[in-house]
Formats: sequence, C-alpha cells, structure tokens
Amino acid sequence: MTIPRAVRQPGQAPDEAARRAPGGPLQLPRGRASRRLAVLTFHDVDDAAVFRAQLDRLRRTASPVSLGEVEAAVRGGAPLPPHAVLVSFELGHRTAATTALPALAACGVPAVAFVVAGLVDTEQPYWWNEAEYLVEQGGWARGLSSRPQGLPGGPGRAGGVAAALAALPDPDRRRSLQELRVTARRQAPGTPQLTSADLLALRDAGVVLGNHSLGHARLDSCDDYVVREEVQGGHHRLARLTGEEPRAFAYPDGVFDGRAEPLLRGLGYSSAFLTDGALFDLRGASGGRPDPLRISRLQVNTGTPRGLFDGVLSGWNPAARRLRGAVAV
Repeated sequence: MTIPRAVRQPGQAPDEAARRAPGGPLQLPRGRASRRLAVLTFHDVDDAAVFRAQLDRLRRTASPVSLGEVEAAVRGGAPLPPHAVLVSFELGHRTAATTALPALAACGVPAVAFVVAGLVDTEQPYWWNEAEYLVEQGGWARGLSSRPQGLPGGPGRAGGVAAALAALPDPDRRRSLQELRVTARRQAPGTPQLTSADLLALRDAGVVLGNHSLGHARLDSCDDYVVREEVQGGHHRLARLTGEEPRAFAYPDGVFDGRAEPLLRGLGYSSAFLTDGALFDLRGASGGRPDPLRISRLQVNTGTPRGLFDGVLSGWNPAARRLRGAVAV
C-alpha cells in the first residue's frame, strides 16, 4: 500500500473554496503563512475516526508536505506553499502502522515516523511508563529519595517519578530504574512495540522512517559515550532493519544537544527535529537560512481541541497565543 499524494502544484495554496468554507482556518497575511511550517507530531493514535477527521481538515484547510519538500526548502530550494504542514509520529507506537497508516493512505497525506530502534521487535515498555507502574507497585530507589517535592505526585510517587528520573544524570536514571524493578511487588506488563514487519509496511507505503535514538535516553543528561551510542546505535540498527539509512532525527524528549550535531552530520542527516511547541520559521535567524538540525515541532494527539488544531493549520503559534473555547474534532 503506497500513500497516494494529494494533487498539488508546487507553491499552490489550499483550495480556495475550502478556505472560505465554514470551519475553515483563520487567515493570516500570505507572507507570514508562507514562511511558517507546522510540524505536527503524534505519539499514540488512539482514535482512528478522530485522526481521519484531523487529516481531512488538514487536506481541506492546509497544505500537507513531505519530508523531502521540507528539506529542500530549508536548503534554499523550492519554497513551501502557504500553511505547509508536515505530519510526524514519535516513539514508535505501533498505532503508527496499525491505525494511522490506513488513514494516511486514504487521505494521501505524507508523513515521517521517528523510531526508537532499540525497542523494535520487543515488548519492552517505555522506561517512563515502566517507572510509574513500578512506583505504584511499591518500588523505591535511593536516587529518588532526595528529589525536591515540587514535582507532580512527589518524588518516588506515581505522577512525579518519571520527571524526577528524567532530571537525573543518565547513569543515575538507569541505576534508579533498576532499583525500582528490584523493589516493586510486580514487574511492569509488556508493551507491544513496532515490529520489523511494521517498519517495512510503513516504508513501503511511503512513510519516511527516522531515527529517534537507540533507547530514548535524554541526550543532555548523557556522557559523550552514551550520546554517541544513542545516535549512532539507533542509526545503524534502523538501517539494518529496513535496508535504508535514515536521514532524519528526532531528539529524545525534543531537547537539543550540541554533541549530536557532528554525529548527525557525519552520518549524512538532512534534518533533525525538536519538540518545542512552536512553528518553524523558514526565514531562519536574521533572515538567513534556517538550521536544518533544529526544526521546531508541535505535539498534538487525537484529543487536541479542534480550535487549537485549526489554529495551528492556519499558522498560529501556540507558544505565543492561547486559544479559548475550543471544541473537540
């Protein structure tokens, strides 16, 4: 199954009738809209009907673009159309293949899926979900006992333990997680992850597969060796699984780390993505070219209110403006 692209000429704006239709996007000046890219990133697509409705609205009111078009525009090639939107998926949730892919194919919307390569073909839960479960089962760790009490749920309690662990240096995070496993009454249940077959299905359908590290360790908490293992290890395993070397990277937790840049450039990456809740300005700093290894993204899901979703498609920046009175799609 290959995702058919919606017919659109380079630089063509969304259909004018759709732009005037009730429920269409709020309009911005053309120049402002044409220089901003909205990169939407979904985690778990847990409602197929709502996701399909979101894609339908995207096609009617914005311009879905591919990763290749984005990379070309960032290099100074053909400009993106007004209200350009790139759809992405993160963490490697299986719903990218089982739920999202049929909707993408039906709507002709291109996408990129960022994969935690070390989790493919496993049932290993995400470490933050595992930590929360273990704490609920009475698990404790010395590295969490002295964490400040300002975190949701408090240190060592469900709701705050993931944030507390994320704030630790990576060796301490790994050690604390292992202590939670030893001291908890029960181990966390498995989480079916993307399989090798899922990856090939996504690739064959035209979804670009990107590297989201080997084990999703937050890079700014890692030493140089682990940063290299997370970036290069994820790259090489994904290449072995798919037969293609990834060219796009998503920073774990969306947090940039400068040590990754030379590694990514050395591996031939064309783009890398943050998760900073902002639109990406294609003008770059001081009107120059933007940095292809620091492309902004917005996190959305099937529960994102329709008003906010439409605002993003129209070029509103959620980091700068809050929408009120929104209703679900």
